[in-house]
Amino acid sequence: MPLHPARFLALVSFSLLTAADPPAPKAKTPEQTAYLTSEAAGPDFLLQGEFEVKGTGANIIALGGDQYRLVIFKGGLPGAGWDGSPRQELEGKREAAELNFKAKNGSSTASLKDGTLSLAGTEVAPLRRVVRHSSTENAPAPQGAKILFDGKNADAWKSGKIDERGFLRCGTTSKDLFKDYTLHLEFLLPFKPYARGQGRANSGVYHQDRYEVQVLDSFGLKGENNECGGIYTISAPKTNMCYPPLQWQTYDVDFAAARFDTEGKRTAAARITVRHNGVLIQDNVELTHTTTSSGIKTITDTPGPFQLQEHGNPVYYRNIWVLEK
Repeated sequence: MPLHPARFLALVSFSLLTAADPPAPKAKTPEQTAYLTSEAAGPDFLLQGEFEVKGTGANIIALGGDQYRLVIFKGGLPGAGWDGSPRQELEGKREAAELNFKAKNGSSTASLKDGTLSLAGTEVAPLRRVVRHSSTENAPAPQGAKILFDGKNADAWKSGKIDERGFLRCGTTSKDLFKDYTLHLEFLLPFKPYARGQGRANSGVYHQDRYEVQVLDSFGLKGENNECGGIYTISAPKTNMCYPPLQWQTYDVDFAAARFDTEGKRTAAARITVRHNGVLIQDNVELTHTTTSSGIKTITDTPGPFQLQEHGNPVYYRNIWVLEK
């Protein structure tokens, strides 16, 4: 039976309205919010960072909602004097422009004011903020190296996306395949103060799209195999060299692929050496198996690409080059 004209117009109008008015996207939770610049990050970001004085280093980590954690290193900062002894950790909060860290009994044990960190009840002199830079930051490509990204275009990457600053967004795989090489790249982690663990600026650099060197905001953490510099599920970094977020960091990697005999039997596992921000953190580590989320699940005598993993976080890369061996 044909529709009455009025009924037909009502149905058309309803369809147009529903097509033009999709449900509003859900607002991001504090844990999901990622800041890409220090200007947008606010006061929480400005108070966190690295501090040092001769014989002592400290990390102040922003945890959102005016909450902070202080980590104290005997000897100096990681990679710059820390003797490897147990770290001291204190919780604190922001009160106006000052941070106060307290012991469990409520007494004040440390405070940050006007950029100076004071440790009460100790002979340690006041600590001053430092901003470290990797010794290989902006390293030029050596003769014979292949430039994979220099900020001009993303032609070497599948569906590569460059932002307005000229940085390469994670979530892409190199078009070329590689076997044995030296790789240099630099990465920038967003600031996510409310996020924790694997939710805090997660990405990863996959070698041959088989083995992952984790990328994560692990500033001030212990340094596990699933944290920055770790070879996922295989090897924790010797030292957690993660800088604070929104600060350029470097990976310099020497990679040797797995070896096979003429019958296709594997005779040697792949091996990897990693320097994070210029410091050796993985020393000729044997890669016994592929990473869970790798694009290539099998270990064969075929080369593979680099993958810059997309894991729901806006991580960016620059200055990527590879020297094949």
